[in-house]
Amino acid sequence: MAAGMYLEHYLDNLKAEIDKLATEYMSSARSLSSEEKLALLKQIQEAYGKCKEFGDDKVQLAMQTYEMVDKHIRRLDTDLARFEADLKEKQIESSDYDSSSSKGKKKGRTQKEKKAARARSKGKNSDEEAPKAAQKKLKLVRTSPEYGMPSVTFGSVHPSDVLDMPVDPNEPTYCLCHQVSYGEMIGCDNPDCSIEWFHFACVGLTTKPRGKWFCPRCSQERKKK
Repeated sequence: MAAGMYLEHYLDNLKAEIDKLATEYMSSARSLSSEEKLALLKQIQEAYGKCKEFGDDKVQLAMQTYEMVDKHIRRLDTDLARFEADLKEKQIESSDYDSSSSKGKKKGRTQKEKKAARARSKGKNSDEEAPKAAQKKLKLVRTSPEYGMPSVTFGSVHPSDVLDMPVDPNEPTYCLCHQVSYGEMIGCDNPDCSIEWFHFACVGLTTKPRGKWFCPRCSQERKKK
């Protein structure tokens, strides 16, 4: 930029000098000798030569400046195109990541929901099966079609354990404790006994006695007779 201003200033001075020499030549051409005319014309010619050289330098400088500006413009265009390509690539990667993330979250959420549903189903099934299991445990004996005795389904059970169990209202009760049948039971040999069947623990038995056996109530009634 400084070189261009310098050339412009120097060219202006040369132009002014050429104008001055030309004016002097024109005004005194008749009075000058041939040698003086040649010397003056030579000065004007040299000034024009210098002016042409500086003009060429000025054009060359302008061309260099143009090429430099054009080079920077092309570089800026290249950088801008690269930046736009990178930006589009990042946007695509971001959209793909968001899509895969949302799918992963949805899949994880679906799996969690399935697990929770299975857990609820298991809990519900266990809650539904618990009363049924309790009822089955309470139905320890069934009435035998031959003797009318509840058939035992598992080992000895203490009466206090039965009190903690839920009772089916439709289940028949026996014994002095008026509880459902459980464990080992014995039948009273009095055909008119109102209770008929008794738990071993309630009547103080651990094994089945030999011969006939009468419940405490029937035994007292027999003693009274």
